[in-house]
Amino acid sequence: MEVRSETTQARSDKLPPPSVPKPRVQVWFVRVCSSILVWTCLVQLFAAGELWHTRIFTGLTNQISKFSAPVEPVPLPPPLPPPRNYTSNGILLVSCNGGLNQMRSAICDMVTVARLLNLTLVVPELDKTSFWADPSGFEDIFDVRHFIDSLRDEVRILRRLPKRYRRKYGYQMFEMPPVSWSDEKYYLQQVLPLFSKHKVVHFNRTDTRLANNGLPHALQWLRCRVNFQGLKFTPQLEALGSKLVSILQQRGPFVALHLRYEMDMLAFSGCTHGCSEEEAEELKKMRYTYPWWREKEIVSEERRAQGLCPLTPEEVALVLKALGFEKNTQIYIAAGEIYGGEHRLSVLREAFPRIVKKEMLLESTELQQFQNHSSQMAALDFMVSVASNTFIPTYDGNMAKVVEGHRRFLGFKKTILLDRKKLVELLDLHHNKTLTWDQFTLAVKGAHERRTGAPTHRRVISDKPKEEDYFYANPQECLCQGTNCHDLFGHRNSSLTR
Repeated sequence: MEVRSETTQARSDKLPPPSVPKPRVQVWFVRVCSSILVWTCLVQLFAAGELWHTRIFTGLTNQISKFSAPVEPVPLPPPLPPPRNYTSNGILLVSCNGGLNQMRSAICDMVTVARLLNLTLVVPELDKTSFWADPSGFEDIFDVRHFIDSLRDEVRILRRLPKRYRRKYGYQMFEMPPVSWSDEKYYLQQVLPLFSKHKVVHFNRTDTRLANNGLPHALQWLRCRVNFQGLKFTPQLEALGSKLVSILQQRGPFVALHLRYEMDMLAFSGCTHGCSEEEAEELKKMRYTYPWWREKEIVSEERRAQGLCPLTPEEVALVLKALGFEKNTQIYIAAGEIYGGEHRLSVLREAFPRIVKKEMLLESTELQQFQNHSSQMAALDFMVSVASNTFIPTYDGNMAKVVEGHRRFLGFKKTILLDRKKLVELLDLHHNKTLTWDQFTLAVKGAHERRTGAPTHRRVISDKPKEEDYFYANPQECLCQGTNCHDLFGHRNSSLTR
């Protein structure tokens, strides 16, 4: 028993002594320290977390914010005008003839005729058989949806002729060319009755079929509305045209020179001044090839003396220098292929080395889809010419006139309208040394002092509409309103030569 007692006593010696109760002050001290430690750790963790978040998650947060942030609303297109409610008297089908700008003017006229006669218009057909043989349709050049929608408060326009009225389904269509330079009386009295006999009437020619003057103001306004608002080029053409303009503007101010020294113009006009005998014969053969060019035997020098020929590149070089354009002037050639090629441009390029063409400014791949489509290429030149700082046409063809009118509409931008008859006289006098260079320069500047596209009345020749000022070159009815017209044009007689 004693042995067991000793063992038990030994084990008991190894056990810890019984716990003694701690004072209350010590317990509270531990709690306070623990709290301070915990809060200190939390503050440190929060600070570290902020740094961690900033450095690591900023990129992710930005990415997420792209999706979570409100998206900027895309501006909505302006609301379409309500469609005009009227009973249609019939369907008007039109086939335009000529180049791009002749057809453009004709489209404006045909919309106006359709509105006057309360007709339904079919989207116009474009010329595919003339000298240029361009297969482009309306929708290849103009924004057809915009054309239909933007004018629906004036006239109903169909994209296509209904099948039941097409020739291939047996319908016999009535065709006619309207009389040139006709007023509203002709269309109301001579054309409108035809629609009571024929549901569809086809105008197979449309060039200059509406008078320049004597029409109601509302009809003149509609011609302008179609021209300046209704006819927009396709988005593809607009984009490339804008790029061309941007490239030119980045290089500084520029002149758009409509150098109409092209094979078709020379053959049509019979102008061979400066050409070799072989070239003159080639142009004559071409004139006889096309039956719609009625005048065949033409004396070139007589035409030139009358101011009816486009200036040659060599003549243009002298005229531009005489007008005060410096050698470093940037000049854009708004034209197709110049007759005689780069060789014929050598004198002009020597005088003005900064001559450019669209083929020089754009990649060949950018122009590829528009090549062999003369009207689409002309559309690019049109946009550049309208946007230029100065526009100078060397011949008063359709493009020259329509661009002139656009530039007037945009605030009378500078357009130098060359007096070719006077210039030919001065050029010959300078060439034979009758006029010195200083005398020649002074005379050229004096002749063009008031030919810069400033506000002026259209010249009216009642019995010779072909010789009076073209409506689309100076659409004065659309360039002012109310009392502003008096300030702009004054009391000058509209029959005066500009």
